[in-house]
Amino acid sequence: MAVDTERIPDRRRRLGDRLAVLGEREFLWFFTGYTTSLVGSSMAPVAVAFAVLDGGGSGTELGWVMAARILPVVLVLLAGGVIADRFGSRRVMLGSDVLRGLVQALFAGLLAAGHAPVWGMVALVAAWGVGEGLFMPAFGAIVPGLVGRKELTADANTLLGLSRSVSTVAGPALAGLLTAAYGPAAVLLADAVTYGVGAFALAGLRLPGRATGGGGGSMARDLRAGWSEFTARPWLWITTAQMGLFNLLVWAPFLVLGPLTAQRGLGGARAWGLVMGVYGAGAVLGGLLVLGRRPGRPLAVATVAGLGWALPSGALAAGASLPWVVAGALVAGVGSAVCGTLYSTTTQEWVPVELLGRLTSFGALGAFALGPLGLAAAGPLAGRFGTGPVLLLGSVWQLAAGAVVLAVPAVRHRRWEEDPES
Repeated sequence: MAVDTERIPDRRRRLGDRLAVLGEREFLWFFTGYTTSLVGSSMAPVAVAFAVLDGGGSGTELGWVMAARILPVVLVLLAGGVIADRFGSRRVMLGSDVLRGLVQALFAGLLAAGHAPVWGMVALVAAWGVGEGLFMPAFGAIVPGLVGRKELTADANTLLGLSRSVSTVAGPALAGLLTAAYGPAAVLLADAVTYGVGAFALAGLRLPGRATGGGGGSMARDLRAGWSEFTARPWLWITTAQMGLFNLLVWAPFLVLGPLTAQRGLGGARAWGLVMGVYGAGAVLGGLLVLGRRPGRPLAVATVAGLGWALPSGALAAGASLPWVVAGALVAGVGSAVCGTLYSTTTQEWVPVELLGRLTSFGALGAFALGPLGLAAAGPLAGRFGTGPVLLLGSVWQLAAGAVVLAVPAVRHRRWEEDPES
């Protein structure tokens, strides 16, 4: 059997080669600023929660504050994609970091002064969410411009994914310590400073001039054009639909019913903390495993990796012991990193740069819009049908959906080398 020796170096490289992307000045500059701001962002929700509760707020009021962050993200995503394509990702991300930094600094100041009513917190968190909704599509569109060689795009996405995984573990733990020692205001002020570091890094980038996909017509026209391009790519809208239903049927019930199941029979908060901690560790491991590798059929590999998400929900539904649930969470964490890296890289390499902001925003909206509904419905459905059946439905759905997506030729057979316009 003939061996394609030209492809081997791209798919299995030495560790030094896999980290070559850190030698790219623009990527290293961005990676440093982004990772710094990411740690602050992962600390902030803990501080906000305790700011509400320490101020005498109820669980309902805490829910209002948390929802106030999510809703603007969903509402702003599509506009953020158009703005990123019109004005450039770097400008939009820079503005977003400045906005979010100012919001957190003002929030910290109000808390320190003792003048932070719940309605004020809702308004500030909503402004924070607007900044995030602008940032997300621009972030998806900027990565290809940070590396000088196309083959380094996957490594860039892997390292950025690793920074997210590490921050989700380290950030809340650090926030808990700082909140206990100095109060929520100090944590939010630290978050404002990290956004400043991110903005400074973005301001220092020297990116090549790129074509933009708007500027001459209305935002509605640009959105319609982006939607036409999005629906013209079956591999993109099919995987987006799969991710949206995953968040509705699998991930949201797992996040809501998992702690409840742990409290009833696995050992309570400590057990659930172990499950989520191992999930985060699995994501770090998955990032390390995929670093420097370019599988020939990336969407097929990503879809297979995503099947691992069925395991922790299935283990909880079956009443398995804690070690089995932890093992399932580990596999799911590995799969999440592999899946996320390959999906991001294929989108960035197969979508023209002038469309990347809008198509990223459509993908993000489709993936996350149903998540809040799943979070709200999981409890009532479990009360009516039982916790086990709801979790089992999610597990079975993940396996069935993966099989269906793999049966689609545009996903199963798609290779790196194919025409990126199709």
